[in-house]
Amino acid sequence: MRTSIGRGLVLAAAAGLALLPAGAAAADTVAPTPSPGAVTVTKAGTSFITAAQISAGQPVAVGASVGDYLYWSFPAQAGQVHDVAVTVTFPADRKRAGDSTWSVDVFDGLRRRQACTAGAQTPAVAATATRVDLGCTLRAVRSWAEPWSGDPLPGTYYVRLSVAELADRDLGMPVEVDLLVSLLGDEGAPADDGTLKTPLVPPVKAGTILDEQALSPTSAQEDSEDGSWFDGVSFTGWIPDLSSRWIWTTAGGILAAVAGVVGFAMTRRPRVR
Repeated sequence: MRTSIGRGLVLAAAAGLALLPAGAAAADTVAPTPSPGAVTVTKAGTSFITAAQISAGQPVAVGASVGDYLYWSFPAQAGQVHDVAVTVTFPADRKRAGDSTWSVDVFDGLRRRQACTAGAQTPAVAATATRVDLGCTLRAVRSWAEPWSGDPLPGTYYVRLSVAELADRDLGMPVEVDLLVSLLGDEGAPADDGTLKTPLVPPVKAGTILDEQALSPTSAQEDSEDGSWFDGVSFTGWIPDLSSRWIWTTAGGILAAVAGVVGFAMTRRPRVR
């Protein structure tokens, strides 16, 4: 009796699923699509500084080699939820020597690695596979958070694609990479107890140290009022900048010369007349 009832429930459930619309059954597996009219990006950076800039909904299609580190960057605002989908296609006319493991990582403006709530972030690929799909769904961006929390904050985010494990013979094999950053939702700035003063966007001009305030007329005037004897004299171009390296080199040369003279005087024999 119980067996007949169980079979009837299973059949009824199967019939109910069959009557559901096809779109409802595949709602969770719909592939992300680019934004209408979006221009495809055909380049990638090799570091955080040279990361290619993209936006949500803008497709990426580049050719690369196995072993390369590929970087992209995109902006994110408070309340937004982004999804990163990557597909790596291997050449059909070449056989790989072994299995491999790929990785997609997302970093915020402070280059802190962000956790993924869904997606195959580090999938293993068999040597016979023709492609590998990677994904990472980020957490909702917050408008404010404690520095130690590591929560996603508004600013620039970086996507890095790399291969973690592979056979040495497969290094350098050409591949085709397709990437798409999708905006899953935008709820606006959440009701946090504060707001971020400026977005987390690191400086991209390496080597820039001084700002305009350091060279302002006010600071120059204060320096000239100290009564130095060389006020207004420019030493640029004919005297090197004094630093600790110059001081120690000069002092070492003087000490070496003095030691040489003293040593010669102590070891010199008197003349015999």
